[in-house]
Parts: sequence; structure tokens; C-alpha cells
Amino acid sequence: MNVYPRRELFHKKPQTSIYRVFFLIAMILGGIWLISGWQKGGIEKPFTPTATPTRSVDSYSLEGDTLFAAGKLDAAITAYRESVRVDPSNAQVWAKLARIQTYSSALKTTDPERLARLTDALGSINEAVRLAPDDSTVHAIRAFVLDWNANASLVCTPEELAVAPTCDAVLDFLTEAEQEAFIALQLNNQNTLALAYFAEILVDQQKWTQAEQYILQALEREDAAQLMDAHRVYAYVLESLGDYKQAIEEYDRALLITPNLTFLYLRAGANYRRLAFGALNEDSAKPLYEKSLEYFQRAAQINAQLEVFDPVPYLSIAKTYSQTGDYFAAALNVQKALDFDPGNADTYGQLGIVFFKSRNYEGSIPALKCAIRGCTAEESCKARNGCDEGDPGTAITGLKLSPNTVVYYYTYGSVLAALSRPKDDKCGEALLVFDEVQAAFPTDRDILGIVNEGRLVCQLVSSTPEAGATGLPVTPEATGTATP
Repeated sequence: MNVYPRRELFHKKPQTSIYRVFFLIAMILGGIWLISGWQKGGIEKPFTPTATPTRSVDSYSLEGDTLFAAGKLDAAITAYRESVRVDPSNAQVWAKLARIQTYSSALKTTDPERLARLTDALGSINEAVRLAPDDSTVHAIRAFVLDWNANASLVCTPEELAVAPTCDAVLDFLTEAEQEAFIALQLNNQNTLALAYFAEILVDQQKWTQAEQYILQALEREDAAQLMDAHRVYAYVLESLGDYKQAIEEYDRALLITPNLTFLYLRAGANYRRLAFGALNEDSAKPLYEKSLEYFQRAAQINAQLEVFDPVPYLSIAKTYSQTGDYFAAALNVQKALDFDPGNADTYGQLGIVFFKSRNYEGSIPALKCAIRGCTAEESCKARNGCDEGDPGTAITGLKLSPNTVVYYYTYGSVLAALSRPKDDKCGEALLVFDEVQAAFPTDRDILGIVNEGRLVCQLVSSTPEAGATGLPVTPEATGTATP
């Protein structure tokens, strides 16, 4: 009988698969690699936040607010730019950016720098209005930006200012600023910023009574007590009315709110200097000049703490010392300003004026030349009485003739004429400068008087063997140079 083996109906002998073994080995090795990588820091745990998370608009805006209050205006502008980069449709952030850009223009020392910053501010606020045409605060800030753009020295030509103190461009900016303020108040007649900025515009339109009425309305609002802009504008209104003492008090209130905004110290210090200038005698002027210096020095100290390399406080200190007759201290502070901004032609002009006032006429020539004609890096060091070791100097591009720079031009021409001798004739350059000044300011009697006196000196020099042979003193004073 044939017996067949039982069929494996309920049990099957295990069989080993080479593929299964390979898979298990790969899993084990992979696990070892993951554990090792995690322990060494090469692999992050699941769901671990990224090292550089994407920041929100609010984060950048808060940073911008903090930096503005701290006085770091350029850093605040950078933060707001990042904010609008993340969310370019946020009108409020565009408006805040425009406000800070406008304020930061006050810390720029040359007309081109101020104009560039104010132009940026106008671009920012125009974008804000496009995004939020019915926002009262956005229109209020646009009125503020337009008002600060209405600066005759920035938007008028020398020819226009030679015949009038303003020009059509200024009037156009002021008209548009007034319209924006009206829109802001129509949208919200209780908007404190709109009331304050409208008061500032009215001052610039020489409507002082109305300006005072609007700023007092703004100060009645509950939020005005903690709004720097309201106290700043009130101080500005008081300045326009000649009440410099109360203006200082308002600047001090603004500083209590934003104690690190250096331009507020600069304005308060300038008001103390104005009070000192109008004092009855030197004894009463001295403490006022000292208070002026305290405010400017405080601005410089804040900048040093914040590592902000701003030359403006040192230039303000120099101007105060110049008014007190301490030209040595004035020159040191202008040179300190040049350490921070060695390429600034306007600062070389100010240094030249200080040297001129201190009767260092020869020293004023290189500085004034850098200011109006430009100079090489080597010449810039000479103008500064030498550069520090390792500093090769900075090439300077001269300033264009304008109402703000004409003093550098005619002073330079006058000094060249006065120091000219038959064997050292500087009148060729002096007469070129006088021609430029006369062409730009053909109706300004004071400037033309200086130019004509300078021409006369050059005629005397060319017609005599030795300067002064006619008995006329050939000195800068002989040219009739006006006090800058």
C-alpha cells in the first residue's frame, strides 16, 4: 500500500527570504544613522522650529517704533522697510515709515541729502494714501510730509530766490499740504495728529493766529499728552511768535515722551542760543549759551551711547562757540564733525567760515576751496589741518551755488582777493567766483556789495607794485565781507 505524506493543511515550515533579511539590516543601519546624527546635532527633531523663522509685520513695526523712540532713526527706517517688504499692502506701516523718513531729514547736513530723504518720504506716504484713501491719519501724515518738502532752499532755484524769499514750488507744496490736512480733518475732525500738522502748515503760510488756535485744539485732546508731535509743533508755533522760553518748555515736554530724539535737543538748544543772542549783556547771555551747549552736548552723548555717528550736534556746538567768540573750540568741534563725515563739503565750508572769523585767513582758503570747488583726498587733509595716521583723506565734490552755500562762495572770493599780491595773484580765481555769485544773485544788494568790494581790491592789487601801496588796507575786512 502506498502511503503519501500528510499535507500541511494547518502548519507551514518557516522559510528564510534573503530579501527580508536585507530589508531588516537596512532598517537597523538606518536607525543607527538617525540616532547618531541626532546626537551629533546634524539632524533636528521633528517639529523643531526653524532657526530663522519668518518675522511678522507687527514684529518689524514694533522694532521700528522702539528704534525711533531710542533715536536710531536710520535703523527704524530699515525696520519699517522690512515690514512693508513682508506686507506691501499695509498702509499704516507705509505712513509710519514716511513720518520717520521726514523727521530723519532734520539730521541731514546738506541740501541734497535732505531732499533725497524727503523725496523718499513722499514716495512712502503716496503709497499709503493709494492703499488707504479714507484713512484720516494717513492723510494727516501726508500733509506733514508735504509741508516739510516745502523748503525753499531745497526746491527753489538760486535765480528764483534772488528775487523773492520763496518760489512757486514751495507754494504748490503748501497748498497741497493744506488740502491734505482738510481731508484728514473731514474724515476725523478729532484727529490730534491732523490738528497738529495743520497748525504747522499754517505757521509756514504765516497764518500764526490760526496756527495757534489749531495747536491748542490738538492739545485739548486726551491723547495729546503722550504725543511728541503735538508738543513739537506747539514749540514751533511759539518759536514763530518769538516766545523762545515757552518753546523750550514744550520741547522739554516732547523730550519726556521721546527722550532719545536728538533733533529735539538740537531745537531746544537753538532756542537757548537765540535767547542768548538777544540778551541785554554778556552776563545775562552767558548762562543761556551754557544751557544751549548742554542740550547740544546731550545730543552728542546720546548718539555716542547709541553708536550713531551724527555730526550735527558738533556743528551746533561749533556754531554756539562761534557766537561766543571761542573760535578755537568752534574749529575743534567742526573737525570732530568731519571725523564722522569726512566727505561732507558743507562741513568744510563751515570750517572755512570759522577759520575766517578767527582771522586765520590762510587756513580758511583750503577749507572753502574744498567746499565750493571740491578737492583731492590729500587737499582735504590739508583743509582739516592734517588727517590721523592711516587716514588718506577723502576726495570732496564741491557744492553748487545756492542760497545756503553762497556765503562760502563770496567768503572764498573775498579772502582770495584780500590775500592776493602782485607776485602771488589769487584774483583770477576770485573774480571767477564773483562772476558766478553776481550771475546767481543779481538783485541782492548785500551780496553785490561784497562782490563789488572784492573786485575793487583786485583792481588795486593789479594796479600797484605792492599790495596796499595806495594806503588802503588789503585785508578780508577791506572786501566788506558780511558776517555769515
